[in-house]
Amino acid sequence: MDTIIKVFQFIQGLGVSVVMPIVIFIIGCAFRTGVGKSLRAGLTVGVGFIGLNLVINSLLGTSLSPAVQAMVDRYGLSLSTIDVGWPASAAIAMGSTVGLIIIPLGLLVNILMLLTNTTQTVDVDIWDYWHFAFTGALVAIITDTLWLGIFAAVVNMVIIMVLGDVTAPEVEKSLDLPGVSLPHGFTTAYAPIAMVINKIIDKIPGVNKININMDTVQKRFGVFGEPILVGTFLGIIIGIIAGYNVTEVLTLGVSLGAVLVLIPKMAALLMEGLIPISDAASDFIQKRFQNRGKIYIGLDSAVGVGHPVTLAISFILVPLLIFLAVVLPGNTVMPFADLAVIPWMFVLITPIVKENGFRGLIVGLIVLVFGLWIATDLAPMITTAANNVNFQMPEGASQISSICDGANPLTWALVRLNGLGYIGTGVGAAVAVAMAVWNRNRIKKEAAQLHDEGEAA
Repeated sequence: MDTIIKVFQFIQGLGVSVVMPIVIFIIGCAFRTGVGKSLRAGLTVGVGFIGLNLVINSLLGTSLSPAVQAMVDRYGLSLSTIDVGWPASAAIAMGSTVGLIIIPLGLLVNILMLLTNTTQTVDVDIWDYWHFAFTGALVAIITDTLWLGIFAAVVNMVIIMVLGDVTAPEVEKSLDLPGVSLPHGFTTAYAPIAMVINKIIDKIPGVNKININMDTVQKRFGVFGEPILVGTFLGIIIGIIAGYNVTEVLTLGVSLGAVLVLIPKMAALLMEGLIPISDAASDFIQKRFQNRGKIYIGLDSAVGVGHPVTLAISFILVPLLIFLAVVLPGNTVMPFADLAVIPWMFVLITPIVKENGFRGLIVGLIVLVFGLWIATDLAPMITTAANNVNFQMPEGASQISSICDGANPLTWALVRLNGLGYIGTGVGAAVAVAMAVWNRNRIKKEAAQLHDEGEAA
């Protein structure tokens, strides 16, 4: 078992840009795409991820975070819980006992769900299994029982896999990612909330007619409504609020304008490599298993952060989040390290609200308010988990938390349910089983419809 764990830890350490080409190559060969085409597809996807990481880390990480820190310093803001960011959360999760087995466990869960027809997704995003391990680590702490932590991680994954299937058609249409689903432990957790709020807005006269999207903006404002200029304008506003000088304001503006241009181009490159493999996988499955419906490749939600509406909403909400953190009663978390991952919250919200920026902002405000409360509530357990794996705490920090996954509503719900004892654990398990059974029935209906359409053609 130790040898197996070390192998998967080695794979985890390779990173997305190395692991993805290997996984895509193996899948391509398995589905008879051809060695040459599979190798080219894998490398193209790897290059796409390198491009995404360069843009996200270099432009968002080194431009947006310092601007926010300048706001904090300028206005003398301080709160007692430090946002240590997703890299620290991932390290805490993967350093836990649950994290040591999450990759082989996650692969087993995915295989079993495929065999039982309770998912349509082949989830190759194995490095992001840490989201499930994070939930499991906190549950193990609150229950003082390791197996309950492992069980909670599995429940978390099953729920996310089903939600990934359900939202995949919108991902294909809105994000232009054919054959892709996003079973991402952080991003996908916000999908049900967006669905509910979107339905509520539909029922409000007048408000349900408000529609702000990039197409409307571009038609009304012409060249000034294009993503590059929207990003630049928002960057300039953030720079001014941060108290930057003229040079710094203009640099931030150009940097955020570049983000809105470059991320979609990197995502397009990634899809260039993925589409042949996705098509081959779907053809292979549908020829041999008529009751399987369409098959999706599960990817990191980074492939969808480049949508102009997602990024525009995120840039608006980043400075607003700082204000909320200070004035929100009961909050102790000062957002900082995870501000660059705010767009990940909206990757599925944007398609669900049909790219309506107004509705996206409404959903965003709600999830950020409750996210701060959740991050505050989970901070003691996250701090304990960090101490358990000998995480180096920031100097002077009494407690730590994060936006990703400390503000994750699904993580919070599973942790608090398990904290109620075996009844709560049973409720969480029942929800996961019910969703899996419902998804199986949905997949079978979809498969039957595809079969009928094929015969009619």
